Amino acid sequence: MLDSLSQRLAHVVKTMRGEARLTEANTQEMLREVRMALLEADVALSVVKEFIGRVKERALGEEVAGSLSPGQALVGVVQKELTAIIGGDLGPGASALHLAVTPPAVILMAGLQGAGKTTTVAKLAKVLGAQKKKVLVVSTDVYRPAAIEQLKTVAAQVDTDCYPSETSQKPVEIALGALDWAKKHYHDVLIVDTAGRLAIDAVMMEEIATLHSALQPAETLFVVDAMAGQDAINTAKAFNQILPLTGIVLTKLDGDSRGGAALSVRHVTGKPIKFVGVSEKLDGLELFQPDRMASRILGMGDILALVEDAQRNVDSAQAQKLVQKLKAGNRFNLEDFKVQLQQMKKMGGLGGVLDKLPAQMQAAAGRTDMARAERDTRRMEGIINAMTLQERARPELIKASRKRRIATGAGVGVQEVNRLLKQFEQMQTMMKQMQKGGLAKLMRGMRGSLPGMR
Repeated sequence: MLDSLSQRLAHVVKTMRGEARLTEANTQEMLREVRMALLEADVALSVVKEFIGRVKERALGEEVAGSLSPGQALVGVVQKELTAIIGGDLGPGASALHLAVTPPAVILMAGLQGAGKTTTVAKLAKVLGAQKKKVLVVSTDVYRPAAIEQLKTVAAQVDTDCYPSETSQKPVEIALGALDWAKKHYHDVLIVDTAGRLAIDAVMMEEIATLHSALQPAETLFVVDAMAGQDAINTAKAFNQILPLTGIVLTKLDGDSRGGAALSVRHVTGKPIKFVGVSEKLDGLELFQPDRMASRILGMGDILALVEDAQRNVDSAQAQKLVQKLKAGNRFNLEDFKVQLQQMKKMGGLGGVLDKLPAQMQAAAGRTDMARAERDTRRMEGIINAMTLQERARPELIKASRKRRIATGAGVGVQEVNRLLKQFEQMQTMMKQMQKGGLAKLMRGMRGSLPGMR
């Protein structure tokens, strides 16, 4: 998100070399670049004005310490103020859900149709389930039968209980029935999915206000599409006037290069962003952390999130086994390569990994067609599965006749088998580089060695 901001800041860092300190003259151009980037990202004008004012006030006269250039120092000021304006000024813990009430704690989800409420309900249930909480979800959207069926489907996918509802029922009747069921069956949390509309209307607002009054939820979360731009701001204002919102869930950040809603919605409601949807997958919901989001916005990456993804999804025993194998001088083989492809899929695929790396490392990895990369990953796994265990352990055995047999078994052409073997050889080389040269060298080595990267 906000790709242009990181590009503009990188340009300013270069042009401000040689300056001894930050002054009004040498910050003028930089602030103009930041202002343009924010406006292009659909950030509300009122937010832009306040943000620029805060950066200017803090930056002027600031001494340039140590080895920092004035441009780098100014980027540091921008990062601190960006962190503050998207929620850092609310203090630690502002993004956490406050569910310390008599069970079940009710979470009411509000927002327009198409914002991703129903999917977010399932994602949130998965997050809470991982925290050992027993969750019940329910749909009160009696206007769209598909909405009830969708929630039932995604709830099953995340192994969460779903209270049945029918379009013939009234929303409050459904919600109170679910609440009673949750109490009797000892659920810790009840998540209530509400009806959305294509636009704000009086009937919708009255209905959700009635639901809130009946349920007295511990959390009332406003779900908003990051791609909605200025519409997201207007919608946020309307819901904030009707409901005592406790937080915001920002969805579809992965599909928007502008992402100005992240700054604007937080500013106009005064409520913390609690979660962000970073992919369409049901594990693609992250706790919002202002400092880390600010770093990602500015192209600095989020290595800590990448590490957490690895800890959560990567089989540590398998990883340690590979490390010990390489230390012992044994070769990296095709079975190891297959395991690495599977581990990367668990972390959200190649796109999920690259998205959290700093902009410079992303550039080092080259421009990648992510959709093609995911297809290539599946194809490569299929080709390896068509090999014998001996062939996976000793790739040098794979000559012309074996290649034809493998290609037939995997349903691909022989050239695809050749391409896999070439990429495997590059991966072998990269494993050696990783032992010697660290992460930066690893990223340079990734060009051409993984699916979709050319």
